[in-house]
Amino acid sequence: MADESNTGSIAAAVAPHADVKAPAAKKKRSPRRQKAVAEPRRAVSETPAAKPRRYSEQQRKEKLKLIETQVTEGKVTLKDAIKSAGISEQTYYQWKRTVKPVEQKAEKRLPTGEELADLVRLEEENQRLRKLLAEKLRAENADLRKRLGLD
Repeated sequence: MADESNTGSIAAAVAPHADVKAPAAKKKRSPRRQKAVAEPRRAVSETPAAKPRRYSEQQRKEKLKLIETQVTEGKVTLKDAIKSAGISEQTYYQWKRTVKPVEQKAEKRLPTGEELADLVRLEEENQRLRKLLAEKLRAENADLRKRLGLD
């Protein structure tokens, strides 16, 4: 709180101090250096790097088969066979992973008439055993309720 007994002039308390300097003008910065101009892009035919290719499923399977036969015959190592096929190792493993599930689905066969009869017989037996188990559990539960006096 302010001192009420002080009756000095307010103007003296608010008057600016002589030692405080006015803020100096901001220093001018030199302009930024311009970025280097990007080189114009070369035509696709001039680039030494291999362009990305798209292979059909048939071409993929053929290349995978070729690599597999070269490796199994023992002529070359896996890495060399992949290089000779003209693909990278990552591409080889991706293709191999995507081709396998398709082959596994194709190998799945339908059960024959005899197998269907066995399945039906097993389902019937399963149902019969479930009913027996349910009856046993009901009887046991009823017995426990009688012993505990809950009925």
